[in-house]
Amino acid sequence: MNFKKNILFSGNSNIKLVNKIIKKLKIKLGKINVSKFLDGEIMIKIKESVRNKNVFIIQSICNPINDNLIEMIIMVDAIKRAYSKNIIGIIPYYGYSRQDRKIGYSRIPISAKLIASILEISGLNHVVILDLHSEQIQGFFNIPIENIYTYNIFYKNIKKKKLYNPIIVSPDVGSIKRSRKLSKKINCDLAIIDKYRIKNNLSNALNLIGNVINRDCIITDDIIDTGGTIINTVNMLKKNGALRIICYCTHGVLSNNAIEKINNSKLDELIITDTIPFKNNFKNKKIKQLSCYNLIINFIKKYNK
Repeated sequence: MNFKKNILFSGNSNIKLVNKIIKKLKIKLGKINVSKFLDGEIMIKIKESVRNKNVFIIQSICNPINDNLIEMIIMVDAIKRAYSKNIIGIIPYYGYSRQDRKIGYSRIPISAKLIASILEISGLNHVVILDLHSEQIQGFFNIPIENIYTYNIFYKNIKKKKLYNPIIVSPDVGSIKRSRKLSKKINCDLAIIDKYRIKNNLSNALNLIGNVINRDCIITDDIIDTGGTIINTVNMLKKNGALRIICYCTHGVLSNNAIEKINNSKLDELIITDTIPFKNNFKNKKIKQLSCYNLIINFIKKYNK
């Protein structure tokens, strides 16, 4: 691949994923120095020329979410001021995406829109995000944006499994479109969990639409945070006669004691991607990770044509 007119930089949020990408592309990572002043301010120094080049920046807006966001926008500003041609922000996980509308309260922000504005103002010309929480977030940007879906990664993994009379399960109404795409790909039925949210990070499953008796269930969602939604879904499926239950989630936020809760639950397997770093160890018996690096590589190659 000819990368002479392009250069790729990375923030500190997801070095492992970036290393997979540069190894596959057979390119070197752009030289950059990221440091902090004693008061915590971030300082960026670009160590090589970006003049008249297309610059790719890979950075997940994940925990520590605010540090990673600030690091990215300062990096973009530094590159913009160094006479780059275009700056393309590749954001595997778009933090604040769940704050995409006002629900129930009149005095709350629409943070997903605010972050979009901040990224634009910093100097990005193009944004790429993997599996956005809601498609309307694309309308928050005034620059080109691509939402790359991950269901093909999950589909390939599902095809390797020996499943008995499988059915795709959407854990809530908001995930129906995502779940339907996968069910059509696999050519199987779709079930839906009807639920209401008690408060942030807590949900209560109410009603199951569909028949899961003596069937292997595949739950699909974009984000797993505390695990409350998924565990409630698993419990409801088991009560309704489900056999094996596997969950596919793009973004493994896994806050607080989510890993412990998942390992102690009736869920058979949780499969996430590496949009967010995940340190697997022997204690994580049920959690496995698939890589999304090929999706990002395909975009970079397409942009480079």
